[in-house]
Formats: sequence, C-alpha cells, structure tokens
Amino acid sequence: MKPYKFIISGGGTGGHIYPAIAIANECKRRWPNCEILFVGASNRMEMEKVPAAGYEIKGLWISGLQRKLTLDNLAFPFKILKSLWDARRIINEFKPTAAIGTGGYASGPLLQMASMKSVPCLIQEQNSYPGITNKLLSKRVKKICVASAGLERFFPKEKIVLTGNPVRQDLLDIDSKRDEAIAHFKLDSSKKTLLILGGSLGARRVNQLIDAQIEYISQDVQVIWQCGKFYYEQYKHRASSSVQVHAFISKMDLVYSAADLIISRAGAGTISELCIVGKPVIFIPSPNVAEDHQTKNAMAVVEKGAGLLVKEADLDQNFITIWKGLIEDEKLQNSLSYQIKQLALPSATIDIVTQLESIIND
Repeated sequence: MKPYKFIISGGGTGGHIYPAIAIANECKRRWPNCEILFVGASNRMEMEKVPAAGYEIKGLWISGLQRKLTLDNLAFPFKILKSLWDARRIINEFKPTAAIGTGGYASGPLLQMASMKSVPCLIQEQNSYPGITNKLLSKRVKKICVASAGLERFFPKEKIVLTGNPVRQDLLDIDSKRDEAIAHFKLDSSKKTLLILGGSLGARRVNQLIDAQIEYISQDVQVIWQCGKFYYEQYKHRASSSVQVHAFISKMDLVYSAADLIISRAGAGTISELCIVGKPVIFIPSPNVAEDHQTKNAMAVVEKGAGLLVKEADLDQNFITIWKGLIEDEKLQNSLSYQIKQLALPSATIDIVTQLESIIND
C-alpha cells in the first residue's frame, strides 16, 4: 500500500499553527512513512514556525478583509482567485490522501479545492464560536472536530465530533513537577503563586492593570508576570522580592505547576491548556480578536462555574472586587479548580487523528 499523504493548513496565529503541527506529529507517530505538506498564507507566521517544526510548507497569496477601506481590500478578490488556482495546483502535484484545516486564511481556498477534487477533508474548530471560513467549509468536509459542546447551531450535527483542542503533552503530568517548579522559579513554597499570562507578545491592557495594582496583589501572593516581549522593557523595573517579570516563559509545564491562581487571556488553545492544568482562573478576554472569540470562549467556561471573567472595559471598576473575592475564598478556589478540570479533553490530538483515519477508510 502507498504511504498516506496529508496536506494540512492552519496559520495566522499560534492558536491555528500549534494544533496543525500537533496533528502532523500524531500522524507521523501513527504512520511513520506518511508524507505531510503544509499550506499557509505566504506572509504569516506559519511560514517560519512550520519549517522550524520540521515540515515543508507552501504559501498562498491570501489575507483577510480589513474592517476599513484599504488597498489590500481592493486586492482581496484577486487574492482569492490566485489562492484557489495555486491550491488546485498544489493538490494536483501532491495528490493528498486527505486534507486537514485548523483555521487561518489559507485553509479556506485549500480545503475548498481539496473537497472539489474529492479529497476527504476534516476541519478542527478551536473556538466556541466558529469563524466564517470554517462555517463555509463545514458544508464540504467529512468531519468537524470541535473543542466545545453546542456547535450544532453552526455546523451540520452529523459531522461534529467533540475532541477538544490539541495541547502540549508535557502538561498532562504537572502535579508531579511541583517541587521542580518551585525550585526553577525560586519561589517560597509556603506562599501562594499567581501566574499572569498575556500571550507571547503581551497584552497591553492586562499589563496596565497589573502595573497599577501590583502592590495590592502582591500583599497576598508571589507573582510570576509574563508581560510579553513588546512590554518587557517598560515593566521590568516592577520586579521585586515577591514579583517576577518575564518577557517570555519557555517552561510552561513548570510555571503551570508552580501556579495556584492564574490571570489569563482567553484564546482557545490557552483555555484548553488551562482545563488540563486545573487551577482557578480569572479570564480577561481580548476584545480585539475577530468576532469577539475570546469573550465567547471564556463565557463557555464561566457558564459552567469553571472560571471568572472580567471584561477589559470593566477592569477598573470590577477587578479588585473579583480578585478579593477569589483570594479570600478557599472554597471558591477549590470549586473553580474542580469544575475547570471536568472540561479537560487530554487525548484531543489522538482523537482527531482517529477521526482522520475514519474518513480515509470511508
């Protein structure tokens, strides 16, 4: 039998790229002889991240529509036509066994052409509120692997499989790493630790909040503040005996292990990790992402009693009240920790590739 050949498209953000690479890695584990080709948007971060993970990638001339009138918007119809043409050529040359989309600009034209060529297709939707690309593709694909319940209102019910989002495998056993984590970050094991996450680039409004409230917050806890590389120079002077300021944290398994409480953005991948980690979380969703995905992602958790939420617009008014309510209530902390763990789907990557196998065998 000829080796399987998979064409995978996902990009624009780490939230699309990381699941795509995780799926590719699981395909390689399951079928060591399989061939994998990625397709991305030619000017986006996948063109750097995918080769760094050891996979070949081809780029399409594609981008999203801007909210205001720009030259890019005038070029958009031509980009679509060119991307569809190039996607068709790539599919004809590579002859994939199946195609997988994890979101991002390039996945639209690629899976559109793959489905037209009768290539079995699967999409993986990370968010609790799908983007327009996956909504359109849902009519053409065989399977839709989702991370949240209740997506029948957007996708054909018979195609949906609840798998969860792929997560880092080193997060599955963080409880055993507590002593190592305390030593690595030079923490006081008798104190609680608050972890603040704003993403690798940083979150401006979250950083402004922490900068304004750090003296108050650090009365009760020691703080590991990941402010992002764009903001590190601005906030590094806030480091003290009870506050660590980091541009970036590479040992995410250890920092999650060390944390007792977490303040975080609400990207779909981050939420999937936080469900595995099982610590009490205050979500501060970014209002600046497409279709307000982060607020919808966070609400899907909060409505199950598994997290707390403060909108950016309400931070000055509500944050201290919510923080005080959490830090002073051990029972609430335990309840949030228990409930968020119930949402964890640790075998997501394996389950997605099993669904991929099913559409091939079909």
